[in-house]
Amino acid sequence: MSIASPTEIAVLIIIAVVMFGPEKVPEYARKAARVVHYIRNIANNTRDQLREDLGPKYADLEIQDLNPKTFVRKYVMDEFREDIDGIKSDLSEVRDDLTDVRSDLQSATGDALDAVQDASSSASGAQTSPAVAGGPAMIPTPYDLEAT
Repeated sequence: MSIASPTEIAVLIIIAVVMFGPEKVPEYARKAARVVHYIRNIANNTRDQLREDLGPKYADLEIQDLNPKTFVRKYVMDEFREDIDGIKSDLSEVRDDLTDVRSDLQSATGDALDAVQDASSSASGAQTSPAVAGGPAMIPTPYDLEAT
């Protein structure tokens, strides 16, 4: 429930005065206040009855909690929170292990590529292209003009 700004309230008062006349506006305002008070009492009684019927686990139940998303998040997911946190930590460990393996593979591949390039350059006497950003030397890709 949002609170109206002073401008909105002023516009509503002006519209009420124009529609009902200045004599009837106070009477209708009192009736509207009684209706709002009555509806709040019904909502509070309903909430209290739900709390009583559902038991002590739901003692902090609020009307907003009856939204299915909020209800599931607050009361159902809390039971699984520990399991979810355990799974997240396990996945984090697996991710770290995979990162370590990837870096090991990259360094091993780089070492093997360097060895192959050294062997091919010493065998052919040709010079390879310089390394880009500290990585292995790049071998040019053949280009076929007729393929395009």
